[in-house]
Amino acid sequence: FSGFGGGGGGFGGQRRVKGSNLRIRVKLTLEEIANGVDKKIKVKRKVQAEGTTYRTCSTCNGSGQVTRITNTILGRMQTATACTACGGAGQTIDKKPADADAHGLKVKEETVSIKIPAGVVDGMQLKVSGKGNEAPGNGISGDLLVAIEEEDHASLQREGDNLHYDLYISLSDAVLGTSKEIDTVTGKVRIKVEAGVQSGKILRLRGKGIPSINGYGKGD
Repeated sequence: FSGFGGGGGGFGGQRRVKGSNLRIRVKLTLEEIANGVDKKIKVKRKVQAEGTTYRTCSTCNGSGQVTRITNTILGRMQTATACTACGGAGQTIDKKPADADAHGLKVKEETVSIKIPAGVVDGMQLKVSGKGNEAPGNGISGDLLVAIEEEDHASLQREGDNLHYDLYISLSDAVLGTSKEIDTVTGKVRIKVEAGVQSGKILRLRGKGIPSINGYGKGD
């Protein structure tokens, strides 16, 4: 990732380099999606190694950028670009431990708490700010991007915010009527099946589906 900020507007007059983002996948049950859940996930991210020190970059004098003047037919043009010696950080490695990489970073496993709202859908991506890889020097951490993966349910099929359940009954139950327990994401519910019901009949339990991710009620 390129520098964050630029010109004279960076932190302390420097460009703040941003660490790279991390991407993980999180599998959720239909019940977790329906109710929302806090997940604790182990993540391997790069952090500044203890004992790493930095010094002001001698190429850009700590500004994080270098200025070039070019003669054109319109006159002298001045352009500023990120310093290649320090990657725009304004600092270079002074000392670092042997197990750190060239940027003074090392991999550390951390447990990250991720608050997942109700109603997420398969393939949706959530962002946890600042839990990606750290950046060297005075840089800011990247983000953790969480891709949602929905696990199949044993008896419920999802269609948007609605849930479908196939209920099989005997011919005598269809003729005489019956009551049956069915699965929902909040537990089992008993429903009444009227006498003379036809195959393919759809019964609707309002509000027993998935909450809308936008907060506009629940599916059926």
